[in-house]
Formats: sequence, C-alpha cells, structure tokens
Amino acid sequence: MSRSLLAFSACAVALGAYAGLAPASPHPPAHSHAAMAPQNDQELIHSAMHAAPAKVAAGAAVVAANADGTLRTVRPGTNGFTCMADNPTTPGPDPMCMDGSALAWAGAWMGHKPPPAGKVGLMYMLSGGTDASNTDPYATKPDATNHWVETGPHVMVVGADPAFYAQYPKNPTPDTAVPYVMWAGTPYEHLMIPIK
Repeated sequence: MSRSLLAFSACAVALGAYAGLAPASPHPPAHSHAAMAPQNDQELIHSAMHAAPAKVAAGAAVVAANADGTLRTVRPGTNGFTCMADNPTTPGPDPMCMDGSALAWAGAWMGHKPPPAGKVGLMYMLSGGTDASNTDPYATKPDATNHWVETGPHVMVVGADPAFYAQYPKNPTPDTAVPYVMWAGTPYEHLMIPIK
C-alpha cells in the first residue's frame, strides 16, 4: 500500500501523507507535483475519480483533507466507497478509493490501533501510488533497513485473516509485478495486487 493510500489512507497507503490521515514526513518530497494538484471541488472530484473503476468512482463519496487533518465531504456517495484526490505533497499521482471496511482499517493504522477483526476491505489505487516501506507501516522515508518499494497501479485487500496472507510472498524486497504482502507480520499486513 502506498503512503498516501494508507494516508487515507492513506485512506491511506499506501499506505501516508494526507494531513491528519497518515504519518507526516518531516521532509518534503524531492519531486512534489503540487503544481498539478487539484485546487477546487470539481478538480478534487475529477482527480478522485481516477482511483477506481468508473462505475465504482461514479457512486463513491469524495472527501478532502482540511489543513487541520479533518475530512470534508466534497461529494456525498451512494455505494459505500470513499475516494480521495491525488495528494499534492507526494512525488507521484496517488488518488485512492476504498470501501467502508478498508476505511476502518486505514483509520486503525493511522491511529496506531488494532484493525477491526473480521472486516475484509478493498482499496483501489488505479493511478498508482506513492512509494512506501514494505516492512515498516510508519516509515516516512527510505533508509537502509525499511525496504522501500515502488508501486504502480494496484488494488489492496486489507483486514483478512493471517491464513489468507500466508499464501502470498512476504519478501521484504518483493517483486512488485506480482501480488505480494506489504507490512508482513504487523497488524496492518495487506495484499498488494498490481494491475499493470
């Protein structure tokens, strides 16, 4: 999951750089794309709609992070999914969209609390995701020990039982072209499924 997905998350992951949604990085990214950042509600909606398949995005609520970390509803939804626009403080495009169970999971991750039991969730990041540590859910930058990975367009399955994740690779430095488990062995392990 990318830092931003997990930021919502990330949503959030993503795993996370939306204000109040994920651990804030003490250092701004070297290659911010703030000049392309959505500015008004129509642009936020347009960006958020790129996170998920068209039919999912069309009925999803769209939220935006306020400066104080609270969320503002930009557009109400009808299908149980919530989407966020690209985060302009991250180096690449990372709009995300998730169901209610994934939103609860992301809230637990952001709050350093145990994820809700028995709630499997789905997150979309079809525009890709900002890169993240594959081993440390709270890393804010690469270092020699946290196995930073680059992710492209993907979906995530979160909140499943450990037995589900046991059937997928859990390598600290994974092949991101095939499904793999991110943050293995932590309460926030989740399946990353590349789309391209």
